[in-house]
Amino acid sequence: MSIPDEIDEPILQLGASLAPPQHHAFIAAARTALAGIPCIGPGSAYRVLAPLQRRFFDPPSDARAIAGPHHNRGNKLYALPAIGAVVEPENLARRRALWARR
Repeated sequence: MSIPDEIDEPILQLGASLAPPQHHAFIAAARTALAGIPCIGPGSAYRVLAPLQRRFFDPPSDARAIAGPHHNRGNKLYALPAIGAVVEPENLARRRALWARR
């Protein structure tokens, strides 16, 4: 049974993100899986191909996860206390002077 062009295109698109060995294996498995479906359309082909493509996909390693989060790096703003969190007596005079200027 020949697969129509409208079905062959999603097979190639889903296989494009795979590494060459998995790409060829996915194409063969996709054609085999779709050959058994008597009335095939783009929607039903995608429902069959999407889980099949996930089985062949091997995600790349993420070396950034080893280093941990980078949002707590030390900098001047992170090291200072929050604005208005604690009113200290030495800062109270400065704050009053600031409000008096307005």
